[in-house]
Amino acid sequence: MEIPKYIQETLIKLEKNKYEAFVVGGCVRDLLMGFAPKDWDITTKARPEEILKVFPDAKYENEFGTVLVKVKNKKGETENVVEVTTYRSEQGYSDRRRPDEVRFEDKLEKDLERRDFTINAMAMKLKAESGKQKAGKEEFDTIDLFGGVKDLEKKVIRAVGEPIDRFKEDALRLMRAVRLASQLKFGIEPKTERAMTKMAGSIKFIAKERIKDELIKILESDRAYEGMMKLHELKLLQYIMPELERGIKINQDRHHIYTVFKHSMLSLKHCPSKDWRVRLAALLHDIAKPQTKKIINGVATFYNHEYAGAKMAKKIMQRLRFSNDDTDKVTNLIRHHMFYYNADEVTASSVRRLVRKVGRESLKDLIDLRIGDRLGSGVPKAKPYKLRHLEYMMKRVQNDPVSVKMLKINGDYMIAKLGFKPGPKMGAILDILLSEAVEDPKLNNLKYLAGRVKELDKSDLAELRKQAKAMIEEKNKEDDQKMKEEFWVK
Repeated sequence: MEIPKYIQETLIKLEKNKYEAFVVGGCVRDLLMGFAPKDWDITTKARPEEILKVFPDAKYENEFGTVLVKVKNKKGETENVVEVTTYRSEQGYSDRRRPDEVRFEDKLEKDLERRDFTINAMAMKLKAESGKQKAGKEEFDTIDLFGGVKDLEKKVIRAVGEPIDRFKEDALRLMRAVRLASQLKFGIEPKTERAMTKMAGSIKFIAKERIKDELIKILESDRAYEGMMKLHELKLLQYIMPELERGIKINQDRHHIYTVFKHSMLSLKHCPSKDWRVRLAALLHDIAKPQTKKIINGVATFYNHEYAGAKMAKKIMQRLRFSNDDTDKVTNLIRHHMFYYNADEVTASSVRRLVRKVGRESLKDLIDLRIGDRLGSGVPKAKPYKLRHLEYMMKRVQNDPVSVKMLKINGDYMIAKLGFKPGPKMGAILDILLSEAVEDPKLNNLKYLAGRVKELDKSDLAELRKQAKAMIEEKNKEDDQKMKEEFWVK
């Protein structure tokens, strides 16, 4: 990995003005591991006002000593922004997140000892001015005061100094330790783990948005399952998603050999999707089973848990400040994860109804969720014939109408050619036309639809709405009954 020329030039310019400067933090860790750093941070002895003298067009609008230095091209356009921060120490963390006092320091050691983990508390100093476009790490001296290099070799996350002190300063570090372990495929050093368990309750003081951000990064990592299990083992999960832990002692029958909690975790582990939202849906798809469990004729049933689960997942995601779009995506998958599919019985129309309910863009995600669900249940085949058949059927009906936009007739035509007046009646008629076309795509032709519009226009709005609702509910009830029979729920 190489250090960009604009970073070298920033360091050189500070050094020429008699201010020692280093690249520091996560970028040093990434360089030593052979990764390309996403961000570059520089720390220096220079005070903010002195940095501004070296870089007159830079900006300083905070109290933490961080100056934003603009990197411009030959045309004078800003191409990059480098964060240059004065050495500092921090005192008092009354809100468990930010220091009450920031003190500028003259020595690098003071700056490094305030950092979270040893692998993030290293710095690099350019050995000499380089005319190269980019310089490799061999042209830099590494400053490692806390054993970060050794911990990289051992693949371990270790707090700088006394672990409890580090977590008292910033409780978000509890989540960050687990996230880094998941991303880097590292373990967490035992003393650091013990401190995390002891300080787990302080995660309550952290803004939900920050927890959400770390949670997404854990779910995106190659060790999402291990990360979520570590949150559970270190007593953090009970403060983040207590609903998940309610399934720890909830046993299941028939399709499952594990408790609800273990099944949920294993579903996440085996979900083939790389999309964190699909992985979260796999983790939460049975979240309502503890509340819906009933014993009927000696057998455990969880009727309607998918609908209750979608509502619970929505509350969890709203609590953690997820976006509305992400929440809709996850809850939609949970709501429909119990879809019935038997290759010998399912028709093209039932597949179109499924597409209409979940959306064409979510079909693959739904199958990935179902695969995770199956493997998480201890079922040997991840993708049995019927799921492969479903993929085939989805491709077969991909051009069939599943939304009003796909009908061969629309509101503009109804107004211009059929003398229709804009209003709610138009929408009700289009809903009926779509329901008919979903059952028989051959009906999606302009001649039939135009004639049907004239016929339906004879009914009033209330009757049309009732008819549209009845058509949809009848088919949903039919699909629901088949699903109940498949899963031994009457």
